[in-house]
Amino acid sequence: MNARTEPAEAETRAITRPPLVRELLLVAGLFLVYKFGRQLATGHTGEAFRNAHRVWDLERAFRLPGEGDVQNLLLHGDTLVHIANTYYATIHFPATAAFLVWLYLRRPTHYVWARRVLAAVTGAALVVHLVFPLAPPRMLAATGLVDTARLYGPSVYGPPRTDHLSNQFAAMPSLHFGWALMVAIGLIVATRSRRRWLWLLHPLLTLTVIVGTANHYWLDAIVAAAMLGIALAVIRLPRRTTTTAEHPPESQETPAPVEENVLVGAGR
Repeated sequence: MNARTEPAEAETRAITRPPLVRELLLVAGLFLVYKFGRQLATGHTGEAFRNAHRVWDLERAFRLPGEGDVQNLLLHGDTLVHIANTYYATIHFPATAAFLVWLYLRRPTHYVWARRVLAAVTGAALVVHLVFPLAPPRMLAATGLVDTARLYGPSVYGPPRTDHLSNQFAAMPSLHFGWALMVAIGLIVATRSRRRWLWLLHPLLTLTVIVGTANHYWLDAIVAAAMLGIALAVIRLPRRTTTTAEHPPESQETPAPVEENVLVGAGR
């Protein structure tokens, strides 16, 4: 890159990247809304178990694979199931946060798109949590599954009656899977490496973990994927212009066209 294009790239990135303080406040606000919304959905134990029986029966009617088959794979050794529980407890939020931070620093246009999609999916999920409380399979005796986190650790949940920090009856949709799938899709779209498709291992591993630890049904992940698909169809990634913040052309001699292109994407 020649010296004349470097100032143009820096200027473009400075303009298109959203203000950091505003984004921190926005993300923190969305997280608080998410936590508060989950708390609103507590206290519907009877309805949550009735819905759990309906989901379990519906999965059997559609002949979906048994969640127990996945759990049996994890229960072959204490180490494997402990790793699965640790993955469930520790990867969800840090992986999504790291994804957003990387996009913010390296792909600001993709960051705004991804943040909007995640916010839309999370907001829609909260509505489902309110209108359709659902007990996870680890609480439903009919599944024959065990609570691997309680038996083998680590566990992020306490007894449902005394756990005031989380809503354990908000199994559908699975935001663990929805967010993991968005992380993979976002990185595939934002990067150009031939190996970028390996990011799909993240949602695949997440799906194995959430089902094998009996924290979610297959339908929880299916509904999350459907909601994400709708959000991606509605919230489109802005089209690349001749000059973008992420990949400015090497051969451009003057930065004159940059202002026009920046104005096109600035409001997105």
